[in-house]
Amino acid sequence: MDLEHKFCRLGADVTVKDGTIIEGYASLFGTVDQGGDIVSKGAYARSLRRMIDEGRAVKMLWQHDPAQPIGLWDTVCEDARGLYVKGRLLDSVARGREAAALIAAGAIDGLSIGYRTVTAAKNDKGQRLLHELELWEVSLVTFPMLPSARVASKGESPVEDGLRDLAETLEGLRRNLAGG
Repeated sequence: MDLEHKFCRLGADVTVKDGTIIEGYASLFGTVDQGGDIVSKGAYARSLRRMIDEGRAVKMLWQHDPAQPIGLWDTVCEDARGLYVKGRLLDSVARGREAAALIAAGAIDGLSIGYRTVTAAKNDKGQRLLHELELWEVSLVTFPMLPSARVASKGESPVEDGLRDLAETLEGLRRNLAGG
């Protein structure tokens, strides 16, 4: 049973609220990562349900090091976009305080998932389609593998963030139709 890791970029809008709360997408569905893998919608559902049934939680680690937990993920869920996480860096843990400072300074901007592949298939482009994953942990990392994943900016929820993006897209279309 090998543990795999997938990295994703939090983006320039990484926020740390109240010095300890972080949130964002640890995985985006349908997006090819730098390793040539694509996570399918629903890939985490069974694993997340099993963890809830067993009273376990997804671990928040520093750089995938199981000896360095740095906080707690309070929310880990799939939505239409991907795997959304929201949690607390523990200021009572030295590495948690360091992680908060590094995120606030923009030195750390990545999330990475640690998982085991349950089912996958190759597509005609040689990319691996990940259909079911057993999620073990989500780490804060220096080098992300999925650059398009982002943390919700300025404390907005993913829904508010998505509505803002939709409004900007519609405004752009309106301008194009109006000729200017």
